[in-house]
Amino acid sequence: MTVLYFDCFSGASGDMLLGALIDAGVPLAEIRRALGSLAIDPDAVWTETVMRTGIRATKFCVRGEHGEHTHTGDHRPGHEPHRTLAEIAALIDGSALSAAGKGRAKALFRRLGEVEAAIHGVPLDQVHLHEVGALDSIIDIVGAVHALEYLGADRIVASPLNVGSGTIESAHGVYPVPAPATLRLLKGAPIYSGPQKSELVTPTGALLVKAYASEFGAVPAMTLSAVGYGAGSRDLPDTPNVLRVLIGDGDAKTPSTTVVVIEADIDDMNPQIFGVVMDTLLAQGALDVFYTSIQMKKNRPGILLTVVAPPDARERLTTTLFRETTTIGVRYREMARECLDREEVIVATPLGPVRIKVARRDGRILNASPEFDDCARIARERDVPVKEVQALAIKAFLS
Repeated sequence: MTVLYFDCFSGASGDMLLGALIDAGVPLAEIRRALGSLAIDPDAVWTETVMRTGIRATKFCVRGEHGEHTHTGDHRPGHEPHRTLAEIAALIDGSALSAAGKGRAKALFRRLGEVEAAIHGVPLDQVHLHEVGALDSIIDIVGAVHALEYLGADRIVASPLNVGSGTIESAHGVYPVPAPATLRLLKGAPIYSGPQKSELVTPTGALLVKAYASEFGAVPAMTLSAVGYGAGSRDLPDTPNVLRVLIGDGDAKTPSTTVVVIEADIDDMNPQIFGVVMDTLLAQGALDVFYTSIQMKKNRPGILLTVVAPPDARERLTTTLFRETTTIGVRYREMARECLDREEVIVATPLGPVRIKVARRDGRILNASPEFDDCARIARERDVPVKEVQALAIKAFLS
């Protein structure tokens, strides 16, 4: 089983991710071939070897639509055209991605469009993508989709993401880091703010890491076979501005992840607070949080709060439990966790594309579940029951 790990200790962007994959062994010629008509000529994309705080890394470079060298790390309003989702889909259709790859790339841009629509309060078909609609960002996403398909990893894991700090100038104005779109794309992923006064995670980087990583945490057990460093545009004084990719062989038959289970018994807290506590713990890196009704001392009904998390998150999450709840003590234990191999595929239904979460063990499919958010959205748009969309998605997957 091939395992791929995104080490995002200095953030993530589309060009950093693609540079790391190339540095780890994906041929640049493969990226150029997949881009097809997106790259006007073979010289429109290239790589450079750079140093980032003492680390040699690969910088993925793109010649922009006006001939300039892009991926400068700046959000430059007005320098690149804004595109609709339909225009971007047409560009993707001109690439040499596989049919599955084209569907994946379009779904990624649709996710970007949904985020922009939610932030700015406009219908999806009226969304114009700004920085992420520029040619270099489109190339990053199409190139990353092909590179990951080329590597064919069975399991993709990512570290918590360092989002940086400070402010950023965008097409809509000056925003705090992380940008609003980046935050929405990272929902459900563990993040933290490092000391660097810079935007370290871009919307494109957030989109790719969140879409491909099936889990977040420490480096999984593997026999290491390749390491790649993808350079960002900045040379930070205190840490290498790189994204590191580790690739290796994992043993699919043995548990490869250790988790810590933290528990607290609570019988004297306002129940409205439990929802806030859950959201806070998940945002800080918990893998799962759940509540169980229990009977406590003095015959009082209470709640057992259970947190499942990476071991290195225990102290941070325990501090949060003491700060945010009324508990005066917690207990914890480490356990081995074994997960099915998971991937996401996109199927075409008569009502629109739907993502399917597929779970395997030893190559055998044990479960396939339509993404509920996709089914609910299509149901609203087409005024049909959600269960009808789910049935069509399963039918399309099985066929």
